[in-house]
Amino acid sequence: MSITIPKSSFIFLKKLAKNNDRDWMQEHKKEYLASEKDLKSFYAEVQKRLEETDEISKQKIFRINRDIRFSKDKTPYNIHRSVSWGRAGEQRRGGYYLRLEPGNSLMAGGFFSPEPADLLRIRKEFELDSSEIRDILEATEFKKAFNGFNQHYKVKTAPKGFSKEDSNIDLIRLKSYFVEHKFTDSEVHSPDFIDKLLYHYQLLRPYYNYMSSVLTTDLNGVSLIE
Repeated sequence: MSITIPKSSFIFLKKLAKNNDRDWMQEHKKEYLASEKDLKSFYAEVQKRLEETDEISKQKIFRINRDIRFSKDKTPYNIHRSVSWGRAGEQRRGGYYLRLEPGNSLMAGGFFSPEPADLLRIRKEFELDSSEIRDILEATEFKKAFNGFNQHYKVKTAPKGFSKEDSNIDLIRLKSYFVEHKFTDSEVHSPDFIDKLLYHYQLLRPYYNYMSSVLTTDLNGVSLIE
């Protein structure tokens, strides 16, 4: 029997969105804990399935409490639930992300705001040769599922040290290299949601294989792993 995400989890999140304060949460703590128990069972099954074809180092369930220290929005709770699974080993880069929110659920994968050294290495690779990454992005199933990198995070013209006239500037100017796919609420609650989710995660593997190779070698292809 397939593990599903019950509608009650989204019912709770919808109510939280309308009553985002600590008193309400305290009064509905049992409902929150029941929802978390259901979601954790689903997360565990996802990790189990991921480990059939990949090696996972850790699962991270993001807190429902918001960090409001530097935010104008002082509502205390996130109105979504998020989880990620990191890949194991220095030679495996990337991870798997899932966001569950009524009307705004999605999976994502890739490299969000990579550290400066990794970002420079990626840009240098694309400057040198973009054929392999473009083949991955244009692969029929990958393109249908993701339609390219998220375009929200990029510099206006060209990063320092790169020419805005470079034929690969569309890739070089990005500050993050991740893709995402959204799911409807009915998809999230359907018995085959976990299969759809794992299908989209599996589509990331050629991308991760390529990026892992890039990020563990220098521009001459020499390994950086001792």
